[in-house]
Amino acid sequence: MYAIVRTGGKQYRVEQGQTIYVEHLSAPVGETVTLSEVLLVGSDGAIRVGTPLVPTATVSGTVLEQGRDRKIRVFKYKKRKHYRRTRGHRQAYTALRIDAIQG
Repeated sequence: MYAIVRTGGKQYRVEQGQTIYVEHLSAPVGETVTLSEVLLVGSDGAIRVGTPLVPTATVSGTVLEQGRDRKIRVFKYKKRKHYRRTRGHRQAYTALRIDAIQG
């Protein structure tokens, strides 16, 4: 069984037991979170597509880790104007282990 869920402005295809890295969720490590924005549920050839969400379908997962991704460099440059700006950015993420898909 698999599902497509939306969280943090992105969509993820998830299966039970899978670990996914999503945008930061405010939940402590070890807590169970429920993702209620389920767009599609599929199992054994039967597919339920939502309009836009599948009613009564939820995906639950356990928070494994709260962390920050590697640093990226943001560099702005305008030629012949002597304009250069460098900034760094580290995106926060939450690691989720998918425990169950209901629906």
